[in-house]
Amino acid sequence: MQQYVEAAPGIRLWTEQRGPADAPPLLLVMGAQASGLGWPEPFVDALAEHHRVIRYDHRDTGRSTWAFDTDPYPVTALAEDIVAVLDGLGIARAHLVGLSLGGMLSQLVLADHPDRVSSATLLGTNALSTRPYTAPDGTEVPVEELPGIAPEVLEFWAQPIEDLGEEAELDRRTEHWRLLAGRQLPFDPAWFRDLERRIIAHTGTYTPPSAHSRADDAGMLRTEELAANRVPVQVIVAPAEPVFPPPHPQHLAQCLNAVRVTEIPGLGHALPPAVQGPLATAILAHTGATGSTGSTG
Repeated sequence: MQQYVEAAPGIRLWTEQRGPADAPPLLLVMGAQASGLGWPEPFVDALAEHHRVIRYDHRDTGRSTWAFDTDPYPVTALAEDIVAVLDGLGIARAHLVGLSLGGMLSQLVLADHPDRVSSATLLGTNALSTRPYTAPDGTEVPVEELPGIAPEVLEFWAQPIEDLGEEAELDRRTEHWRLLAGRQLPFDPAWFRDLERRIIAHTGTYTPPSAHSRADDAGMLRTEELAANRVPVQVIVAPAEPVFPPPHPQHLAQCLNAVRVTEIPGLGHALPPAVQGPLATAILAHTGATGSTGSTG
């Protein structure tokens, strides 16, 4: 079921619900510039066997309102949109799954609206905290000394985007996914190209979103609030992650008092078919929908 919710005056967000209407709600929060269709269909279907699954388009992506150029907003507004989606669908509390920027937005909701969150699973993201990372040997590592983004990803992001037509844009997006997927699993360019082709059809244009990279990211730190977190949090460790590589997940777990840390073999900063089943299994174990399985710590 698809419907729009009003997040703010003049801002409508596209949402889609799947699964039993009376099942525990689970909200999928995608990364920057990404439509909700970035959550692959088989993955959503697996979660929907046990949950009322909601995915949505951030503002300035997909079928939601594109208005940044005339009405700019800070990144923190995207976190308030999560609450707006829950309000618009009549949901008091939901399990959150956040990827990349979606993981940061989920942290903002954990900090500012913990009563709206049943549990959270975070992946491909970093902690909105200045707390140092405590290594296994007890050494404290300042946040600024944690590993940075892979140089090839930074180089790709720095390249200007030219409008050379839809097929060229699909080439560019597929190459982006190749870099984000990491190097531990075989890369299937046809699968990612088909994913992006569906996103373009859903959006109605191949023009790439850019608002989130231009939005003001000030005011996102929540060091003290996250240290006081009591919502059950699972952090996913992605060994092939090129954006927030280990020990970022371990640091995140420390900052949020995570109750579960689960490694998904081969996972990078993308969701190819090989990782979807293990990731869904880990999420369902954390939400209590199935028995506890997988590698935890």
